[in-house]
Amino acid sequence: MSETPQKRLYIKTYGCQMNVYDSERMTDVLRPLGYGVVDDPEGADLVVLNTCHIREKATEKVYSELGQIKLMKDRKAQTGGKMTIAVAGCVAQAEGQEIMNRQRAVDLVVGPQAYHQLPELIARAHRASGERLAADFAADEKFDALPAERHVTGVTAFLTVQEGCDKFCTFCVVPYTRGGEWSRPVNDIVEEAKRLADAGVREVTLLGQNVNAYDGDGSTLAKLVRKLATIDGLDRIRYTTSHPRDMGEDLIEAHGELPQLMPYLHLPVQAGSDKILKAMNRDHTAESYVKLIERIRAARPDIAMSGDFIVGFPGERDGDFEKTLELVREVGFASAFSFKYSRRPGTPASAMPGQVDEAVKSERLDRLNQLLDEQQRAFNASQVGKTLPVLFEKAGRHPGQVVGRSPYLQAVHAEGGEHLIGTIVPVRIESAAKMSLAGVLANEPVLETA
Repeated sequence: MSETPQKRLYIKTYGCQMNVYDSERMTDVLRPLGYGVVDDPEGADLVVLNTCHIREKATEKVYSELGQIKLMKDRKAQTGGKMTIAVAGCVAQAEGQEIMNRQRAVDLVVGPQAYHQLPELIARAHRASGERLAADFAADEKFDALPAERHVTGVTAFLTVQEGCDKFCTFCVVPYTRGGEWSRPVNDIVEEAKRLADAGVREVTLLGQNVNAYDGDGSTLAKLVRKLATIDGLDRIRYTTSHPRDMGEDLIEAHGELPQLMPYLHLPVQAGSDKILKAMNRDHTAESYVKLIERIRAARPDIAMSGDFIVGFPGERDGDFEKTLELVREVGFASAFSFKYSRRPGTPASAMPGQVDEAVKSERLDRLNQLLDEQQRAFNASQVGKTLPVLFEKAGRHPGQVVGRSPYLQAVHAEGGEHLIGTIVPVRIESAAKMSLAGVLANEPVLETA
């Protein structure tokens, strides 16, 4: 008796790490239905676009991609085959029925809290009847319905602990596409982390739109991290993305006390002008942010800072932008993400006066990126001559090369066999580029990097 051919699933993920996690869990939900992941949408039985709604161009890319996939669906239909197209994620949540109206080849629209309903929605689509739109905010139902087991293949993994946001920054769509802040129960997270460790994962990154607002079971993120740090085999813990106003003293202390908590913190500031920060509804000032960084560095002197910046926010004048550059110079960032302000329909900032000309935004972004690039290169160069513990994750592009990550999240290349994958090895750093380091395996003890 021959085996039933496996159904082909293609998932394309846009945007943040939360979407990466969600895409992985969608494959877990669909695997019992016989779906296996493929790398090419051509000929797939199910295509899922897991979308991001942060910037307008990202949304337009989704519709462009849908146009190409429709052609593939039509070609498959000509040979008697069937392709189901699903749009998931934040664009699905924000635009809902409009997606199917604009691109009629789409069969399903699934919001980020409803992808556990994919099997049921697929069945309805194949019957050509019933609801094909699921865009609710029942985050607890989503996690309750997910399979306990995860299919993991690497030594690092994302682990969602919190979703949604209550901050309502005036430029941001997250409260509207992901809902309010909701935290998973502590025990559920700990049990999932244990299963990941048993499967060979040595590093987890805790995810949340506002992860340091975590309050599951009355806990805090610091208390959760301390529990996770006791799990055998789980050697590294990271978390992202954080908000300055939720950076509690217990979390700062945890950075100074827990060796498992990596010395790398992504803490978006967005701007250096208090006028702009107030217009953004950020609830912090440039001075309070700088003082927060000082407290964090006092607890963990070797910590590396990462941030987010938006240039060209409505009302931003040259002097406001110069204050952003001043803040960057004062703090010093090991890495950062910077963007031109993009109007998102329905957000308060989209209707604000003083919208900045695109050419001005571009010029400011170029200047900011030049400064941030200089700082990133300088930080990487400062690692040359030091010995860092590197968690090797995969084989490199060249024969006999392996690639891993430093505690500061830099890619590190070294000569070595694939038997090193999954191990944490001291590497003496010999050269640095903007995005990566290169070194040799070292026998000496790992040196302090402070």
